[in-house]
Amino acid sequence: MTVTVVGIGGSIRPDSQSERALRVALSGARELGARTIQYSGPDLVLPFYDPSVPDRTDVAMKMVEDLRGADGVIVVSPGYHGTVSGLVKNALDYIEDLRDDERPYLDGRAIGTITAAYGWQAAVNTLAAVRSIVHALRGWPTPLGAAINSAQVKFDGDGGCSDSDVDRNLRTIGRQVVEFAQSQGSR
Repeated sequence: MTVTVVGIGGSIRPDSQSERALRVALSGARELGARTIQYSGPDLVLPFYDPSVPDRTDVAMKMVEDLRGADGVIVVSPGYHGTVSGLVKNALDYIEDLRDDERPYLDGRAIGTITAAYGWQAAVNTLAAVRSIVHALRGWPTPLGAAINSAQVKFDGDGGCSDSDVDRNLRTIGRQVVEFAQSQGSR
């Protein structure tokens, strides 16, 4: 079975540090043969989620469909004022469109959780918030989550990370998502 992992994260700025962290984690998933799909930067500029409005943009409809078929998900949020960015939170709100599915929300799926902020307090608080959201959406946060202090860790445009431990942890998160999906025989 080929596992599909959807990555959601980053900021409105394309190629942000959090988007680069997402790419490293998704590469860990690909190391185990997973097919990956990424939603970041401009992909996340979606209308505010409103469950009473059935119209969706093409990107929102595709993202929801990809999440519906996903075996696992990786969520990366920048830490803004100690919590999840509005951009990432709004994208996650669209998961509400899966509420009536046979497998509602993120039920039974491993979810990798990663945050990046300029300082430990915001990074760690944001990681706790992302993990709480995942629980509310019936997902299984991977055993390893990563809070990245952007003041100390940098990613280059080629996917390199200035800290080998952070790079290894991000790849491990991607692999854990795939390993969980394989063990569950998702779908």
